[in-house]
Amino acid sequence: MLRAQNIQYEMAERTRAIPCGGIGAFHALSERLGLRDEINRRLHLLEVHLPYFESDHVLNIAFNTLTGGTCFDDISLRRNDEAYLDALGVERIPAPTTAGDFTRRFATDDVVALMDGVNALRPKLWRKRLSRAERREGIIDLDGTLAPTTGECKEGMDMAYNGVWGYHPLFVSLANTGEPLYLVNRPASRPSHDGAAVWIDRAVALVRPTFQQVYLRGDTDFALTTHFDRWTAAGVRFAFGLDAMANLKAIAEDIEERRWKPLKRRIKRVVETKPRRRPENVKERVVRERAYKNIRLVSEHVAEVPYQPTACKRPYRLVVLRKNLSVERGERVLFDDIRYFFYITNIEDRTAAEIVYFANDRCNQENLIAQLKGGLNALRMPASDLVSNWAYMVMASLAWTLKAWFALVVRDGEKREELLRMEFRRFLHAIVEIPCQIVRTGRRIVYRILGYSDWTRTFLRTFDRIRDLVLA
Repeated sequence: MLRAQNIQYEMAERTRAIPCGGIGAFHALSERLGLRDEINRRLHLLEVHLPYFESDHVLNIAFNTLTGGTCFDDISLRRNDEAYLDALGVERIPAPTTAGDFTRRFATDDVVALMDGVNALRPKLWRKRLSRAERREGIIDLDGTLAPTTGECKEGMDMAYNGVWGYHPLFVSLANTGEPLYLVNRPASRPSHDGAAVWIDRAVALVRPTFQQVYLRGDTDFALTTHFDRWTAAGVRFAFGLDAMANLKAIAEDIEERRWKPLKRRIKRVVETKPRRRPENVKERVVRERAYKNIRLVSEHVAEVPYQPTACKRPYRLVVLRKNLSVERGERVLFDDIRYFFYITNIEDRTAAEIVYFANDRCNQENLIAQLKGGLNALRMPASDLVSNWAYMVMASLAWTLKAWFALVVRDGEKREELLRMEFRRFLHAIVEIPCQIVRTGRRIVYRILGYSDWTRTFLRTFDRIRDLVLA
């Protein structure tokens, strides 16, 4: 079938086109939301605005990431593309070296001001584009991740617990839309929860006015018992994991057997037709044939007891998940292993099993972190010190925020959910990488679409809604 011959290339004389025609919609979206003005109002890093303002630098890095760029050098591809410059209505954009110099101008307060500027726009869009039912619960997820770097002279880097050199950013995100609310860069030697309480309080203050009830979720590192009473008094609900300490294991072993309830995992999807026959588990067969050690889950049970941490003045619900594991080697069962997992919560209107499901759903934040690390390369750490890399991280992650905002404007509910869950690379192919001819007239910049895909109709309808978007 693939028999094309005599292929030739030639330069077009008058036609100007770009492969990332979707960028115009995101520029229009940022303008309608007032992102440019908000950045300029909060950031004051340049003494003279000739020719660039602070917003030009921030959006330059964000748009570079949004169009598939992974580092400062990729900006030169856009800078030397006249059609791209025409598409944004500019004569030039900052060079890679200028962009790098801009990140080095940031102090800690400046990075916080930039995040606060972006966050100031989020509640307006949430109130406008999320239904009342969707605003009943605002779920804030917390986690940290290692961002290794091969550089040896980057200020603020340190060695992590596993011997990796780099940084250890803190992620505070909204689970409802997958938006990163706060990203905080730290040396790799710092624990996940270090300094997290301050950013949790900021996130709660951001989310509370829009959502009826605010929830916090995190792994065992974020079970900050010294703040439990304060959060509870403020009406914030939480569900955190707890380390399986000796005293908690003793509590779990003392629970009467009749109080344990079987845990039935939720069905991921309902089969509307006849279910397919499951394929052979090749891995399981190989493990058995070669007599490798194999740990297999036999059953799960859940129970709960009241528990008062030392730093708290009141008891909370301690949900205990008991896993019965079978340790095997080949066809022989060596022994049964009982392992306990603990969750502490102040949520009273959910069963113990629902608390386990709710806490486990936080794992979806791992997908967000993976996208920011591998999809956007926002954690590439290309600058020379901790704060500069923090600033780059925030500006590059703005591309993901624009993706989420675009999805919120989509009318079709199913398409909106698909876009919110969509991996960044697939999003680039579907929405951003639309080949367009750029035609500049007296008062208009016309994007003439040169190709069609299944997402073109959704893109065009959403762009019309962006043009009419009005935020109260």
